[in-house]
Order: sequence, then C-alpha cells, then structure tokens
Amino acid sequence: MRMLFLGLMAFSGAALAAESLELDYATLYSHTRKLDKDELSALQFAFGFMHHQSKQMCHLESAYLHTQKQDIPLQITQEQRFTVPSEKALSLAKAVARFELTEPVNQCDMSVQLETKAEYLKTAYDLQELVLLYDQYTEFFDSMGSFLAFMMPSVKGLVLHFDKNMASDAIWLNDKLQPDLSIREGELRLSKDWLENKGQLRLPVRPYRITAITE
Repeated sequence: MRMLFLGLMAFSGAALAAESLELDYATLYSHTRKLDKDELSALQFAFGFMHHQSKQMCHLESAYLHTQKQDIPLQITQEQRFTVPSEKALSLAKAVARFELTEPVNQCDMSVQLETKAEYLKTAYDLQELVLLYDQYTEFFDSMGSFLAFMMPSVKGLVLHFDKNMASDAIWLNDKLQPDLSIREGELRLSKDWLENKGQLRLPVRPYRITAITE
C-alpha cells in the first residue's frame, strides 16, 4: 500500500511539473520597438500567455532572457504578465526568452497588451496627465494606421483597471464627488469628452493598469 501511495504521489508530481517554452527575443522586440519614441514614452507592451479555452492567463513559474553572456530575470506581475527591455543589442545577440509554465504549453497562446507604464498608476491625477496618456494612445493607433487608417481602432477615452470585485462611487474632481463616475466590476471609464475637464482627480485606490477605450 505504501509503495502504491508513493507511486501515486510521483505520478501526481510529474503531472504538475512545469513545462518549458522558449521564444526568440526578436519576436518580442518587434512589438516593443514600435514604442521607441518620445511621443509614446508613457506606454509599454505587457506580454503573457492566455489559455485558449478558459481565456485566463497561464501561470508563469519563471521568466528570463538568455544570451551567451548573461541571464536577465523578467518580473512577473500578479496578472501573470511581464515586460521586456527594448534593446536592439539583445536582438542582434540573438537573445531568447525562456519560461516555465504550469499549464501545458500547447494550451497557452501569446497575449500582447498595450498599457501605461507603472509610474503613471496613482491615486491622484491632474487631468492633464490623463490627457497625455490619451494623446499617446491616439498617437500610437494613428501611426500604426497611417496607411490603413480605416482598419485601425480610434481612441474614445481611457479605462482605469482595479480589482474585478471592486465597486466605488468615491470619485472626486476638485474635491467634489462625481455622481456620473463610478468603478464597476473593477473599471472606471473616462470618455474623451470627460477628460476635457480641468483640475485634480482623486481615486479611492491606485489602478493597476490604464488602457484605451477603442472602437
């Protein structure tokens, strides 16, 4: 019985073993280099792997860039996403990105998300700061659609993301509650027209991501 129990434990451990995945850094750099200009300095691409059936992010146990000279650890967020440095030298050095995933690799597809950098996530904003983010998203989509503008989405505002279970009406502009604004299902949506207001926006907690409203 003891041998059978140990055998089952060994089988279970093998079934849960992480799977390795390797990508050429050049694949990631093909995205990040699109943001290598001052007009897009507030934006970044966050990468991850999404389970193609559950649509949930696959769990990353480790992530790093490997070259012949060094290994560069990649920080994994709570959302199971990561960013990479945007360096042509890494592409020329034929760096590779190596990952360990909990789920089977053949069930996880690459997911690429455009978002703001961490330094733009705060509990208080001058609205001009949010307008800057809006303008940068607009610049990105306009530049990507310069030849096929009719196929590219247009930016209609910003989405501030919070914990999905969060709901709050405590949104303040210039020390006045904003009854027309609320966080619902973890999102605060600010339209282009609303961003034309002036003054200080205060939030109950810091968002963990800001993305664009597009259509």
